Amino acid sequence: MATRHVFGAFTLEVNDNGVCVATFSRPPVNAVSLSVYEDIGHLADHVATDSQIRVIVISAPDDARAWCGGADLNEFKGMTAAKRKERYQFINEQLPRFHRIDRPMIAAIRGAAIGVGVMLAGMCDMRVVSEDSRFACPEVDYGLVGGSAGLFATLRMPEAKVREMVYTGRAFTARELESTGLFNYVVPRAAVLPLALDMAAKIAEKSMPTLRARKQASLSWEGSEWMDAYLESQDMSSTLVEQPESEAAVIAALKRGSRRAAS
Repeated sequence: MATRHVFGAFTLEVNDNGVCVATFSRPPVNAVSLSVYEDIGHLADHVATDSQIRVIVISAPDDARAWCGGADLNEFKGMTAAKRKERYQFINEQLPRFHRIDRPMIAAIRGAAIGVGVMLAGMCDMRVVSEDSRFACPEVDYGLVGGSAGLFATLRMPEAKVREMVYTGRAFTARELESTGLFNYVVPRAAVLPLALDMAAKIAEKSMPTLRARKQASLSWEGSEWMDAYLESQDMSSTLVEQPESEAAVIAALKRGSRRAAS
C-alpha cells in the first residue's frame, strides 16, 4: 500500500519497496511559480526526513501538457531589476535543496521540459523520456540569460549543441538530442513511466546507506562550478529584465497562451 503526501503542486506516493513517485501537477502547463519553488523546497525537506523513500521518480499526470512548462510568465509582468533579484534570492533558497536530495532521482518525461524544467531534469540522476518530448531554453526570447549552460556542461553535453539551444531558444525533440547523452532512454510515450519505475525498483533493492553515500559522492564529483555559472547568469538577467523588448516578449507569450486555451 502506498503512503501519500501532498506538497502543493507535488503529490508523493511512496510504495512499500521504497520507490516514491512524485507527480507535478499545476494545470494547464505545469508552469513554475514562486509557490511551486516553495513546494520544491518542502518536498526536499520531507525526503530528507523520510527513511522509507529510497528512490524518487518525478513525473507529471498522463494528460499534462508539459512535464514542466518553465517559469510562470504571469509573474514576469512589470518585472524590474529589483524584483528580479528578489525572485532569484527566493529561488536560490529552494533549488539547491532539490539538487542536494540524497536519494537517486529519475525524471520520467512525457511532454515538454522548458526553461527551469530543463534545469530540474538535469538535476535528476537519470532521465527516461518519450521520443516526442521537447526541450527548450527560451530565455533568449525574453531578453534574458538562461542558466542551463553550466549544468549541461557538467552533464558533458556537446558544447556546440548547448550553444545552439541557448542562442536559438527553439524546442528540440528528444530524438534530436538523443546523441548528446542527456538521456538514459528515449522510448515511446507509453513506455516512459513503466521503464522509469522498473529502474527505480531495481535501485531500491540496494542498501540505503550505500545509495545515499553514492548520491553524495556524485554530487561531490559534480562540484559547484555549474551553480556558480547559474548565479552569474542571474546577475546578467537582472540587468536585462527592464529592457522594453523583454516586457513585450512576456506579454506576447501570455497572449499566445490565452488564444491556445480559448481555441
